[in-house]
Amino acid sequence: MEYEDKAGRPSKPPSPKQNVRKNLDFEPLSTTALILEDRPANLPAKPADEAQKHRQQYEEMVVQAKKRELKEAQRRKRQLEERCRLEESIGNAALTWNNEILPNWETMWCSRKVRDLWWQGIPPSVRGKVWSLAIGNELNITHELFDICLARAKERWRSLSTGGSELENEDASFPAADREASLELIKLDISRTFPNLCIFQQGGPYHDMLHSILGAYTCYRPDVGYVQGMSFIAAVLILNLDTEDAFIAFSNLLNKPCQMAFFRVDHGLMLTYFAAFEVFFEENLPKLFAHFKKNNLTPDIYLIDWIFTLYSKSLPLDLACRIWDVFCRDGEEFLFRTALGVLKLFEDILTKMDFIHMAQLLTRLPDHLPAEEFFACIATIQMQSRNKKWAQVLAALQKDSRETEKGSPPPRH
Repeated sequence: MEYEDKAGRPSKPPSPKQNVRKNLDFEPLSTTALILEDRPANLPAKPADEAQKHRQQYEEMVVQAKKRELKEAQRRKRQLEERCRLEESIGNAALTWNNEILPNWETMWCSRKVRDLWWQGIPPSVRGKVWSLAIGNELNITHELFDICLARAKERWRSLSTGGSELENEDASFPAADREASLELIKLDISRTFPNLCIFQQGGPYHDMLHSILGAYTCYRPDVGYVQGMSFIAAVLILNLDTEDAFIAFSNLLNKPCQMAFFRVDHGLMLTYFAAFEVFFEENLPKLFAHFKKNNLTPDIYLIDWIFTLYSKSLPLDLACRIWDVFCRDGEEFLFRTALGVLKLFEDILTKMDFIHMAQLLTRLPDHLPAEEFFACIATIQMQSRNKKWAQVLAALQKDSRETEKGSPPPRH
């Protein structure tokens, strides 16, 4: 049967490929559709069986493309549902914290219900308040004291920038060169604090706040001064608290025994912490512990950075904040439990590595860690060795260290 165009002239019947395309309600934007095209006029036409084969191939590709699109749509739907569930969960948790826990903090903070909620992560809207309460203010720092320290820091900055000497008698036991080096290090470190966020660097919205807290602290504790890594701790607090309250939490946090040992670089006490860590390392992950010993990979290689910055430099920020949540609940013990959780998470990989590759992995952890799997690993870590808890093991090792310094051999535990 002949076909006619609009002008009444005979025309060719529709090609099979045109029929195929009309019957398809989906056509991928891809060069794969070219297999349906006729060959150029200067080449022999496709044999019928080849044309049929190409039609089948094209239809199969369309089916596969549809499946992929459906799978992707289902994945996006699951993600959206999960995000909605998470937001609802966070909203409900925030209500519980605001209406039940915070008004009754003294009686409720150590209850089983609150501890379980704590483990799941504190809602961002109440995180700062909970951290402040958990860290406490044993130093009795006031907003007025922060203002005094900040004013002193600003005066010192002005003096250093103009080369003045009016502060020579201030903090006479700490050389001016050390104070100047400390203030210069603050400037350098701020530029390297969460660089991807671009909020703490020069011109960023939180630059002056971070600079103020660190400067004020060097005046509040000139015996400690500024130590590299402090900027990350202060920055995390700034993201969750007002400036004055962040300074109060920062100063009290750094006054805790573990943080003070590390920031004052008390080598003897740091070694004691490492020794205590290794007791629980061997207890929980004996095979990996033996592998580390065989390769002479000591805890200081990877632990120092984790402890100095409370994981805020080593882990994704949202995950680090969850670590801080439980650290505020459990204290220093959780920092070392978290370290063992990291080792547990990567145990299978680490056991196949040599010294160099293990050190590289642990000093530069992957950017994306599965949060729930990570916390599941931490949950499996038991902080008890021979019926002794972390604090008891640490105290016994400290006693041994003191007796060794006095010259008498330590008792066997």
